[in-house]
Amino acid sequence: MSLASCASSSGQKVVSRKGTRITGVRTTAYTHSESDHIIYGARSAVGSQLKYGTVRSAAADWSVFPVGTIFQIDGAPYIYQVDDYGSALVGTNTIDIYQPTKAHMNAWGVRNVNIRVLKWGSFSKSVAILKDRQAYGHVRRMVSRISRS
Repeated sequence: MSLASCASSSGQKVVSRKGTRITGVRTTAYTHSESDHIIYGARSAVGSQLKYGTVRSAAADWSVFPVGTIFQIDGAPYIYQVDDYGSALVGTNTIDIYQPTKAHMNAWGVRNVNIRVLKWGSFSKSVAILKDRQAYGHVRRMVSRISRS
């Protein structure tokens, strides 16, 4: 497993049998009813329903946390899967946690957390999804960053 370009520069990375632990990851929250997401509804960038159950959706810069990355926040019982991205996330090393309502989103706020990456996603799948969306600057930046790694 290659980890060179996968880990966030926001914290320390420790690799063990239980996955890659990254400390001090900045997280924010989003919901499908925000004005910048409303045109997509409750759908992720991969086209699936945004998840809020045992497995929950997360958005990230796919050049840092590629699509399909599965992680757990220390102390939380949920598993998160990167299935979305956002223009404000590119280059920030921030993970956006999906919340079903604005109240949940506001309650999350901004948190620095430790995460354990259980399975890294796929940079090639990320590029395959993004290739036809490069009219947008943030998408071009992600593709460019993936291509350099």
